[in-house]
Amino acid sequence: MGTQPVAETLELTILMPCLNEAETLGVCVDKAMAYLARSGIAGEVLIADNGSTDGSQAIATAGGARVVAVPERGYGSALKGGIAAARGRFIIMGDADDSYDFSKLDLFVQQLRAGSDIVMGNRFQGGIGPGAMPFLHRYLGNPVLSFLGRLFFRIQVGDFHCGMRGFNTAAVRGLRLETSGMEFASEMVVRASIAGLSIAEVPTTLKKDGRSRPPHLKTWRDGWRHLRFLLVYSPRWLFFYPGVALVILGSLGLAVLYPGPLAVTKTLRLDIHTFLVAAMTVLVGVQAMSFGLVARRYGALLGFLPASESLERVLHAFSLERVLRAALVLGILGLGFQAWAFSSWAATGFGDLAFGTTMRALILGLTALVAAIQLALTAFLASVVEMPLRR
Repeated sequence: MGTQPVAETLELTILMPCLNEAETLGVCVDKAMAYLARSGIAGEVLIADNGSTDGSQAIATAGGARVVAVPERGYGSALKGGIAAARGRFIIMGDADDSYDFSKLDLFVQQLRAGSDIVMGNRFQGGIGPGAMPFLHRYLGNPVLSFLGRLFFRIQVGDFHCGMRGFNTAAVRGLRLETSGMEFASEMVVRASIAGLSIAEVPTTLKKDGRSRPPHLKTWRDGWRHLRFLLVYSPRWLFFYPGVALVILGSLGLAVLYPGPLAVTKTLRLDIHTFLVAAMTVLVGVQAMSFGLVARRYGALLGFLPASESLERVLHAFSLERVLRAALVLGILGLGFQAWAFSSWAATGFGDLAFGTTMRALILGLTALVAAIQLALTAFLASVVEMPLRR
């Protein structure tokens, strides 16, 4: 499907993705057409049809809308096809189930004309009608995912997943959005933020849709797809920060328990088993931090994450050779603890040991040695990732 040039004579495309929306599509098209007539905006109503079999295409055409067929299934696919075919300088998109009011788009248009690249609707500010949003979506899914989006990407948007939003057509085409499902809503906001586009937010209303069938949205499947996207695009929160927390927690456990058992209460006593858990926690944390650094660098090289000056300084300071030297020192330290444990065993004629003391030294030595190997392998992996830049 080729990209249509943006016609200078059209200011606005009102875009609706559609899959078997015959019950409500006519009402939505009528409201959108009436808005264009009332506001005097030169525009079009565009239906991105995703393979409807209920006559939705004919209903849209009869109402004055233009229909573009999008063969690839999925909410995101339909919207990508519609964005590619749009003729307006701006696009305002919304679901074709009559849950959004296409007769009230003035706030979106005002923000777009003022220079905002993306204008998000906020249903929590504008009002959510009775039965319009399931309990889990309203009080768990949307608030949690929107909070994570703000935390991970520092985007001041209160409703990440509002289905009504406006945007500058050329700016969003330049993002080259890729997802095909419901997570398209998150991808647009995240990629726009990473690209430095300006994002505004306006209140919008949501009412119960007019369909007699269940919605296409699947709570747990689509919620997971949104969360997965947010995590994949934020290696810091997926890998690095959890890794730092694990290393600190595990190191604290090793330091507290190395001298001997710790009595927490009269009935709770931490000993060698907890010491071993602390050691494994450190190793997992080191691996997670390594993954975070490599993933972040790889994302920047591919261009789907912005280059980070602070990361560049860290990587420059910790070159392959420097990391290998540090790994060598750590490995020697680990071997030293293991040698001490072996000598303690030899001193008994390879008989019974002072179990707690010797095992602590052995576990600590193995932890240091394995962490050294992890660091060395990560350093080489980072060098492999860098190879395209050196060619």
